[in-house]
Amino acid sequence: MANSPQALKRARQNERRFAVNKARRSRIRTYLRKVEEAIASGDREQATEALRAAQPELMRGVTKGVFHKNTAARKMSRLSARVKALETA
Repeated sequence: MANSPQALKRARQNERRFAVNKARRSRIRTYLRKVEEAIASGDREQATEALRAAQPELMRGVTKGVFHKNTAARKMSRLSARVKALETA
């Protein structure tokens, strides 16, 4: 348990940041899930729209420190490739 005033304050800050980051991560995952569901249904238009909506959310997560830049880039790349595969099929 934290004993010094600084450690107590850091513990409070960590709890607050954890809650904010958890909400942010959950929101991003929801957007990604919508893209996945659209791809699974085979609806090209809906998948493209969902991907367009998910990209800024994912990049916002990067700027806020929730995801690493390369992780977000990898996710976007793989989702884009899958949506593009829908278009050609």
